[in-house]
Amino acid sequence: MHPDVEAFQRYREQMNELILSKQNKVINRLFNLDTHTYQDGALPAKTKEMLGLVASMVLRCDDCIKYHLGKCKELGVSTAEMYEIFAVANIVGGTIVIPHTRRAAEYWEALQQ
Repeated sequence: MHPDVEAFQRYREQMNELILSKQNKVINRLFNLDTHTYQDGALPAKTKEMLGLVASMVLRCDDCIKYHLGKCKELGVSTAEMYEIFAVANIVGGTIVIPHTRRAAEYWEALQQ
């Protein structure tokens, strides 16, 4: 696994564990809702992750982008599909999304290793 991918995943897991351990009802419910939102339903999980990635790129959340890139990789999104996702995000979000596309492309390449 690429060191950047490993570091991101480790940090995310550690911080989620810390946050959830505090037993704040609202935060725990929000995390649970987020988990359930991306499960198969009327839309398959793969489609939901692609939607989440576009939204994250438009909102310019690098951590969210990395998370959804990883889930997309796990769910079998191809590189050709990924670049169409990037295109949608850039059309919706405008040119301000280009720097996030660069970082997303770099992380996508790391996920391929």
